Amino acid sequence: MDIPDRTYTLVRCHQVVDYRGVRERVNVTIEDGTITRVGGEVEGDEIDCSDLVVMPGLVNSHTHASMLALRGYFDDGELEDWLKRMWEAEDKFTDELMYVSAELAVIEMLSSGTTAFVDMYFNPNQIKDLSEKYGIRASAGYTVLRGLDPEEAVKKTRSLGKSDLFTPVVNVHSIYAVGLDALTRVRDLLTGGERIHIHVSETRAEIFSVKKRYGLFPVELLWREGLIPHIQAVHLGWVTSWEIELLKSSPGVTHCPTSNMKLATGGSFPFKEMWEAGVNITLGTDGPASNNSLDMFREMRTAVLLQRHSYWNTWVKAQHVLRASTMNGYRLFKVNGGLIEPGHVADLVLLNRYDLVPALNNRTISHLVYHLTGNSVERVIVRGRMVYRRGMFEERKRKLVEKLEEILAGRLREV
Repeated sequence: MDIPDRTYTLVRCHQVVDYRGVRERVNVTIEDGTITRVGGEVEGDEIDCSDLVVMPGLVNSHTHASMLALRGYFDDGELEDWLKRMWEAEDKFTDELMYVSAELAVIEMLSSGTTAFVDMYFNPNQIKDLSEKYGIRASAGYTVLRGLDPEEAVKKTRSLGKSDLFTPVVNVHSIYAVGLDALTRVRDLLTGGERIHIHVSETRAEIFSVKKRYGLFPVELLWREGLIPHIQAVHLGWVTSWEIELLKSSPGVTHCPTSNMKLATGGSFPFKEMWEAGVNITLGTDGPASNNSLDMFREMRTAVLLQRHSYWNTWVKAQHVLRASTMNGYRLFKVNGGLIEPGHVADLVLLNRYDLVPALNNRTISHLVYHLTGNSVERVIVRGRMVYRRGMFEERKRKLVEKLEEILAGRLREV
């Protein structure tokens, strides 16, 4: 079901909610992919949302979609051993396997309320194709790693082109995997407006090795080289207090709590200190091989719980992670989104209100973060178009799962 380019009204919404609070029984009017009015009766074609709670779309700011093929493959190794096993398995990957895995990942994300995601892998051309096919926003690019030099990665990433749904990003795996020279070469090739998506300060071993080699901690090194204004830094579990201030000029940083705990990377993402410093904090699931879920509702809950466990206090609230997963994520995309108000993009998630029990206004945000999962998603709208409704992809998903199992049972049976 597509919504044509004309005014639609979401009528009799049970609730409209974003990180600022809840409004009850209002209408959301959409025109040309943008919210034009919230509240009051408006003439137009209607979608009946009287039994639905409407919230902004969720942004998964860091993942590796095609690693869905490696979900459950090696769950009990620490990062260094885990990466070794992943890279060995990835040597056997084919274009077909990456596409099938990425398509399944896109279906999972859409059906659990994700309207935009940032991907780091070896198949950004496929991610762009799937973005257009399914109507989900995506940001991806070629990755500087394992033989792909910076010049080629930047050139190929630019060739992908930008669209209403797809934004190229230059992926660099990490300082420890590619070295500083590769990063500075990428920097010198940037012509303005591009973003570098990179793992930074993920483990104690990483910061020790970078400090020993370059005399600075990773964020300090990126600052010295003039890279911070271009860097979306992911993980940041081992950051000094003085590095936090340096990150203010970054387009965004990304917290991946589940993956960090699963891979035993240690440290503590300084959510409170970064928030107070004005850093744009976003949230990501990481890949399906290290999380293993792509459900951003689960990730929001985990983020709050990990922060409270690490800090021994309750400073981080549900509103913080809801904003990080919505408005802050859209800020990373340079899109005016994540709030339900006029002028913002009509990227919306419609939830079954009967899953929010008890259905009291002062508990709705709590329910979104601490109780719900993606299983409560009924419909998803991106740019004013209905791109998902419950059960929409079941037949396609069945065929993709069968294809994935066929591939893995063949030449990749050891994976």
